[in-house]
Amino acid sequence: MRMTLFLVAIVALAASVIASTPAPAPTPNPLLAEWTTPFGVPPFDQIKPVHFMPAFDEAIRQHDREIEAIAANPKPATFDNTVAALDDSGELLTRIGNVFGLLAGAETSEKLQAVEAKVRPMLSSHNDDIYLNEALFKRVVTVYNDRATFHLDPEQATLLRTTYRRFVRGGANLAPAQKTRLRAINGELSSLIVKFSDNLLKETNAYKLVVDTKADLAGLSEGQIATAAEAATSAGLAGKWVFTLKAPSIWPFLQSSSNRELRKQILTAYTMRCDKGGETDNRPVFAKIAALRVEKAQLLGYRTWANFILDEYMAKTPENVYKLLGQLWRPSLAKAKQEAADMQALIDAEHGGFKLEPWDWRYYSEKVKKARYDLDEEAIKPYLPIDEVRQGAFALAGKLYGITFTELTNVPVYNPEVKVYEVKEKDGKHVGILYMDSHPRPGKRGGAWCSNIRDQWIKNGQFVTPIVYNVHNLARPTGDTPALLTPEEAETIFHEFGHALHSLFSSCRFRGSGGSIAEDFVELPSQFMENWVFEPEVLKLYARHYKTGEVMPEALVAKIRKAGTFNQGFAMTEYLAASLLDMDWHTMTEPKLQDTDAFEKASLDKWGLIPEIFSRYRTTYFLHSADEYSAGYYSYTWSAVLDSDAFQAFKEKPDIFDQARAKAFRELLSRSGGEDPAVLFRRFRGRDPQVDALLEKRGLK
Repeated sequence: MRMTLFLVAIVALAASVIASTPAPAPTPNPLLAEWTTPFGVPPFDQIKPVHFMPAFDEAIRQHDREIEAIAANPKPATFDNTVAALDDSGELLTRIGNVFGLLAGAETSEKLQAVEAKVRPMLSSHNDDIYLNEALFKRVVTVYNDRATFHLDPEQATLLRTTYRRFVRGGANLAPAQKTRLRAINGELSSLIVKFSDNLLKETNAYKLVVDTKADLAGLSEGQIATAAEAATSAGLAGKWVFTLKAPSIWPFLQSSSNRELRKQILTAYTMRCDKGGETDNRPVFAKIAALRVEKAQLLGYRTWANFILDEYMAKTPENVYKLLGQLWRPSLAKAKQEAADMQALIDAEHGGFKLEPWDWRYYSEKVKKARYDLDEEAIKPYLPIDEVRQGAFALAGKLYGITFTELTNVPVYNPEVKVYEVKEKDGKHVGILYMDSHPRPGKRGGAWCSNIRDQWIKNGQFVTPIVYNVHNLARPTGDTPALLTPEEAETIFHEFGHALHSLFSSCRFRGSGGSIAEDFVELPSQFMENWVFEPEVLKLYARHYKTGEVMPEALVAKIRKAGTFNQGFAMTEYLAASLLDMDWHTMTEPKLQDTDAFEKASLDKWGLIPEIFSRYRTTYFLHSADEYSAGYYSYTWSAVLDSDAFQAFKEKPDIFDQARAKAFRELLSRSGGEDPAVLFRRFRGRDPQVDALLEKRGLK
């Protein structure tokens, strides 16, 4: 009994101590706190997955209050108190969303994927709350109808038009029951897109081609073998060789491996991703996405999803897209057929005894290239170490625009591999910050992309500089050898860097100006930069042998130039096939579920794709067709007309780095969010774009 009383006393004493001891202050959420880092970059070293849900909750609450204040403003609606105020609102939510978008794409995890599955529908609902807010829309309509009285400049007029159309396209004019249905569609689409992307990442990461016999490595270079050995060691398979579906692994393997059966295995695995049943099967996911998009488009008054999307693009209609793609499809397919015949002739000459198949194309095209041009990609790669290629892109920007890039080591990064640079004008004025993330990891989605952590705009009269990032999946270094890039990988660095320059050069008052750029204009600055990669004057800036420091010999440069249009029939045909498939899916007029495989086959058969070539993307792993880029994959071709013509403007000058041309092109990029891109291009070129330069560049003329 005394023991029991003693325990009671102890418990009572402990309770009184606990009650009198202040609880420790909760750790501040770094996503909600002020960022005191250099240049105001995100404190990546402090941000954890657990911080995102409470941060999104709070940011949405804040944005709701800001929206309500605009909608309930008792003063008459004006451009400043309605349209500009709406554009200025939601800064915290944008900041958190931009950081999350970066990590969800480049450094994802199961915890972040769980957050994304919750947040996507939340953001979709929040977006609907804005565009279906009747009081807010009424104020926007008032400003739009009275726009002539506000004497708006071009950027203000563009933002007003964009804002008004976003409300209309967001369902503001729908009846109540239609608005309810639209909300449901938007929520379901957001969840399906997350599922599609997660399924693709899982299947891409899951596959490994394990080679345990050295004889099966025939044809591969020492560098490729070393990389595969390191991948095997990392996978706990020391002494073997591992090849994956990541770009730096699969494409060199298909190009070099003389083991036809292994080439077939890995390409089949690549093209059958998410098409085999089970939890990660994307066939029913995409079919549902496509059907819901038809319903949404028709709810909003459009015949098809492509009509809805393209109404905001330069192309305007599906008919215009099909016309352009058709112009290029015919000569591309004809050239691809000739390329296939050339390779079949080589197979027959070697007494191969088989018909050319898709898993043979890269291998035999490389053999034809060596025979025809005495050009071996492995001879080019030593002159393309990744650091030199990156510096080459920087040097080109310096020659054209006078800007400099200084690496920073005092800012937090989300992965130790990431490099960060401060961008300055020639006079030292700060332009912005650029993150570059180069190599594949299990938590990184495939491909390459560019986006902003912080958008450029003018806040309360102060110019806010951008924070931009490039993400790639490029070759890794092996041992003491730096990452040596293929020509295509070098072009990828210049491509994404072009997107970064577009953001860095932005000079707009409104954040919404950047979001109003037509998607089929967006690829102009990136593809424009690709044109420079193998120009002799540019190669002298960066293409040095990683061992000797020797500049790429002129004889090798001449071979590269001579082979410039080689295999373009294949490159254009596989790309155009995917573009046409994307358009066919999104010109459906019935909101019903399709047999995904049958639909895809019918589309590609209709266009006459030859069996030796696979479409660059099949439906089940065509992320651009599933995500917000839907009905827009053609835009690379639309922009290719623009970029080829724009580059021709530089080629026409005695000095390819002509400063007047460069200044005019930078002006085009800096204003592209505030004015009609067609008008801006016409101002730069002195006329509308012409397709001739593209046809010549691709060897189709």
